[in-house]
Amino acid sequence: MEVLVVGAGEMGRWFADAVDAPVAFADADRDAAEAAASALDARVVPLDGEESFGVVCIAVPMSAAVDAIEAHAPRAQQAVVDVTGRMAEPLAAMARVAPARERVSFHPLFAGEHAPGRIAVAAGAPGPATDGVRRDLDAAGNELVDIDPGEHDEAMQTIQGRTHAAILAFGLAADDVPDDLATPVYEELVGVLDRVGGGNPEVYREIQSVFGGASEVAAAAERLAAAVDDPEAFAEVYDDAGR
Repeated sequence: MEVLVVGAGEMGRWFADAVDAPVAFADADRDAAEAAASALDARVVPLDGEESFGVVCIAVPMSAAVDAIEAHAPRAQQAVVDVTGRMAEPLAAMARVAPARERVSFHPLFAGEHAPGRIAVAAGAPGPATDGVRRDLDAAGNELVDIDPGEHDEAMQTIQGRTHAAILAFGLAADDVPDDLATPVYEELVGVLDRVGGGNPEVYREIQSVFGGASEVAAAAERLAAAVDDPEAFAEVYDDAGR
C-alpha cells in the first residue's frame, strides 16, 4: 500500500521515514519534493495529479490544512491522516470530504530532528490502514497518546502557544550577561531559548496565529509588574503562578 505525503517539509519527511510503506511526495515546491524523495528512496508525483493511494497524509502548515485535505483526501483509497499540529478542524474537513475513508490525526509533539517522541492521536474513524500507521510509528520508538481532538487543541494553547510566547519574550527582554554569573534557572531558560530560537520562525508564527499565547503572556507580565509594590498582591500573583 503506497502512501502519498502532501508536503515535503520537516514533518512530511519524518512521517515518510517512519511508515513502513512505499512513499510518494507531492509539494507545491517541486524541488523540495524531489529532495525529500531522493533522501528517502521515494518518488515524486504532481500536486494536481489524480493518481490514488492507499493512505494520504497531509503534512502542510496548519493554515493550509483544510485546503490540502479538500484537494487531496479524495485521492485516498483507504485512509486520510494528517500531521499538521491541529486536530479538530482537519478531522472535520476529512469527515466532509472523505466520509467513507478511515480518518486519524497525528500530532508529533517534537521537531523531526528530535524523533522519536510522544505523538498525540485523535481517531475520527480508525481502521486497518490507520492501525498499520500506528504500528509503524510505535515500532519507530514513539509513544502514542490517544486524545479527544478538542481537548488537544485547547491544551496546545498553553503547551505551544503560551509556552513559546513566554520563551521568545524572555529572549526579547534579556540583555547580554557574563557567563560566569549565570544561575541554574537562567542557564536552563537560555537552553530552551536556544532550542526554540534555532527553529523555523514561520512555524512559531503560525502557532501564535492558530493557538495564540503572546497576548496572554503579555497580560500576565503586566499583572506581575503591577503587583511589585504591594507585598500581598505580589504574594498572590506568585502563588497563582506556582499553581
